[in-house]
Amino acid sequence: MSADREMDAAGITGPLLRDAYRRCRALNAEHGRTYYLATRMLSPEQRPAVHALYGFARYVDDIVDDVHSGPEHKAAELAVVEAAVASALERGTSSDPVLIALLDTARRYDIPSAWFRDFMVSMRMDLTVTDYATRADLLRYVHGSAAVIGLQVLPVLGTVVPREEAEPAAAALGIAFQLTNFIRDVGEDLDRGRVYLPADELAAFGVDRERLLRARAAGRADDRVREALRDQVARARRVYDEALPGIAMLAPRSRPCVSTAYRLYGRILDLVEDAGCDVLSRRVAVSNGRRLAVALPAFARAVLARTA
Repeated sequence: MSADREMDAAGITGPLLRDAYRRCRALNAEHGRTYYLATRMLSPEQRPAVHALYGFARYVDDIVDDVHSGPEHKAAELAVVEAAVASALERGTSSDPVLIALLDTARRYDIPSAWFRDFMVSMRMDLTVTDYATRADLLRYVHGSAAVIGLQVLPVLGTVVPREEAEPAAAALGIAFQLTNFIRDVGEDLDRGRVYLPADELAAFGVDRERLLRARAAGRADDRVREALRDQVARARRVYDEALPGIAMLAPRSRPCVSTAYRLYGRILDLVEDAGCDVLSRRVAVSNGRRLAVALPAFARAVLARTA
């Protein structure tokens, strides 16, 4: 379905607003393959809002991860974005297309502005914090970088229970997805000077940043690193378990989408284990065939749910 038909279904009118949503949709399609595939299972009127939320997160994340900019330049860019977000949320207007779509979505679904501010706090942390001593330290970061993403999307998905009852599971799912990324991308994050795995948990297996760097340089993980990563996989799976009951709390038409994302992201952990937890020499990814095998039955369920 085209972007125009989705926006027609959502009641999004006006050329400026529609162009803003198209920009966010393009960001989602370009950068979030698994995420974008899952959004195709949402009702057409839900998709623009999810694209707007993803587009904003991607827009800011790209500033933080820009390998061609130094910390001072990134900090200045983030400060500009943060001021623009604060102004937009306060005034209800913006000239930035991504923020135009974000504001419209926040109004439509009554999304608290605090969740966007929390996101910006975590993005600023990425400029100065390069590792985390404990899981509690890491969870302070992932609250803003992942948990609030799940909370932002929840009103768009809809629930069959009071929203606040579903919020803990929605936050847990956002965290589970990000922990999966941390494990899969540990090598790439090292290249950026960051470690998103709690230092005390790694130390229990005799692993520290220097050992990870040596493994990255050697192109293979040693036994201690593998065991430490197996432990991280097990911890991530427990967060998925916390999130799972939340799928049944969602509106029926939204369950196939979230269930698909749940299974595809969980599959990444399977692939990490299949690789012997050696993710320092390569990046595991769910194959297109596997994506289709999971997605096609879910598409059918989504259509049935929307028809019902």
